[in-house]
Amino acid sequence: MREQSIVPVYMLTGFIESGKTTMIRSMLTDEGFSDGQRTLILCGEEGIEEYDDALLKKANAALVSFDSAEEFTSLRLKQLAAEHKPERVIIEFNSFWGIEMMARVKMPPRWELVQIITLADATTFANYMTNMRKQLTDPMKTADLILINRCGADFPKSSWRKQLRALNPSANILFENLDGTTEDGVSDEDLPYDMKADVIEITEENFGIFYLDSMDHPARYNGKTVRLVGQAFPDASFPPGFYYFARYAMTCCANDIAKCGWVTKGTAKPDEKGFITLTAVCQAVQSPEGQEALLLHEKAVERAKAPKEKYVTFGNV
Repeated sequence: MREQSIVPVYMLTGFIESGKTTMIRSMLTDEGFSDGQRTLILCGEEGIEEYDDALLKKANAALVSFDSAEEFTSLRLKQLAAEHKPERVIIEFNSFWGIEMMARVKMPPRWELVQIITLADATTFANYMTNMRKQLTDPMKTADLILINRCGADFPKSSWRKQLRALNPSANILFENLDGTTEDGVSDEDLPYDMKADVIEITEENFGIFYLDSMDHPARYNGKTVRLVGQAFPDASFPPGFYYFARYAMTCCANDIAKCGWVTKGTAKPDEKGFITLTAVCQAVQSPEGQEALLLHEKAVERAKAPKEKYVTFGNV
């Protein structure tokens, strides 16, 4: 077994038939996630979907099932850690056990809970929210990712997103459609700036939100005029008349600082120390890699004061 500082633990919560087993099977077959690590799956309930022995063998995974919450103890986990020596752990948690029990269960040494994913079925979501709200939403309050799957064309994503955001302001919220595509469900009305304004004012605290949303939904801004403060950076790979308008952001830690911004067509002179207020028209274009991106067309440039915060922060919509 390879030496590693921690054994990452991924916990999936949600009612039966919410898609937990399906997602775990996808995790095991995803080459970007699975690279042969010895995986221990701790299953707290039996659903309609099952784990195939051939898949478990191919994925170098072991499955241990629990018949009740009483079996899911610190001592039992310690025994399993010694027996299987996993390099990572995936917990298919039974939501009826109550998420609060996890605070009472001590993880074995080096096991570290790194992500909680809560899944829900769009076809039963409204019914459960009405009749079993506590059992459905308690796991969502601590989740890093909330995934609502099996969304039909008429599922009110934006409306439900507002309620989920109120439950958990920091979670990443995604909706999976019947065709397998995913989206964040953010509508124009959800954004913290006026999308109907002649000039959309992007304040300092909303720079990160605009950046992320423009990456996910460049077509939303096509033809819109925006105004925001940043810096003009030179880039040797750009043709004459183009620069990179951006701000520095701390993407994950103090050692990971990167520029976040957009290719901009205009006459502003790149200056890596000074800040400018840029008014620009947005254009959704195809990147050389075939992805849609946002290109800014400079309309006006003014000198500006440096933002109060040195680095961009990324809030949630």
